[in-house]
Amino acid sequence: MDFDPTAVWAAIIFFSVFMYVVLDGFDLGIGLLYPFVRGRRERDTMMNTVAPIWDGNETWLVLGGEGLLAAFPLAYSVILSGIYLPLIFMLVGLIFRGVAFEFRFKANDRERPIWDLAFIGGSVTAAFFQGVSLGTLLQGIPVSGRSYAGGPLDWLAPFPLAAGCGVVVAYALLGATWLVMKTEGELQQRMIRLAKPLAWLLLGAIGGVSIWTPLAYHQVAERWFGFPNLLLLSPVPLLVAACAFILLRALGRDPFRIPFVAALGLVLLSYVGMAISIWPHIIPPTITIWEAAAPPASQRFTLVGALVVLPLILAYTSWSYYVFRGKVGADQGYH
Repeated sequence: MDFDPTAVWAAIIFFSVFMYVVLDGFDLGIGLLYPFVRGRRERDTMMNTVAPIWDGNETWLVLGGEGLLAAFPLAYSVILSGIYLPLIFMLVGLIFRGVAFEFRFKANDRERPIWDLAFIGGSVTAAFFQGVSLGTLLQGIPVSGRSYAGGPLDWLAPFPLAAGCGVVVAYALLGATWLVMKTEGELQQRMIRLAKPLAWLLLGAIGGVSIWTPLAYHQVAERWFGFPNLLLLSPVPLLVAACAFILLRALGRDPFRIPFVAALGLVLLSYVGMAISIWPHIIPPTITIWEAAAPPASQRFTLVGALVVLPLILAYTSWSYYVFRGKVGADQGYH
């Protein structure tokens, strides 16, 4: 069996983007939930749950982006041309959020609300435009030859905007269940109350996308509803229903880790469903991963570095989450 560096690189990028969505998703979700929490002590507690780990989460975004450039330069140039403005807005949001994260703890009582607003605005902006970028990719990017053939505002369409709202809901649910796992008392109870409607909203978003995409794109309908794919892919929606049931049931009992794990399952299944819908295209609906790939020699050369760096990032991430695994308070930190 021949070694296919293109498929390996596709798997690495898929994994890196998923890790970013999961890890920075609940991180951004905390900023999305800030408007629902008014007390300074509770907001400090929310910040403290991610203070030791938040900046490391974004390593996965860098790895995914640089992997795309190294292994699929055609996809990098075309996709970034199509979603240039949403990515700029996303980066501006991440900058505001990062600066607010650092400055909020040093600000006095008069200035702190300004940084709270910057943290909220940066989180909403980054999350929304990540969803818009994803929706733009799913709806298809026009290509002429080896260049982007669309306009600068093609992303300003109903499906990408709806996808942006869906990602905001998903990140808010991840943030709420993360806080359920990491906090205690009234803050935990408030997050439980918020997580329940967020779970239903996310299920509605998943259902909406599952109906919208097959109706709008015949290749997606053929992928999911053609035989034998209909039988082979049926576990995906069944697992979505199972994760939703486990999540809602756990929230009504004695929640700790189970709601967060179930929310991760919903996000993972949504991500897998997206990958199934577009596979093997990296620039839907026309260019496959092999057509967009760099020369095999270049892929093999860069793959050596990636296979060294990837375990190091995994080890660092795992160790940091292990060290800071306890409950969190506003003043005492982890305990």
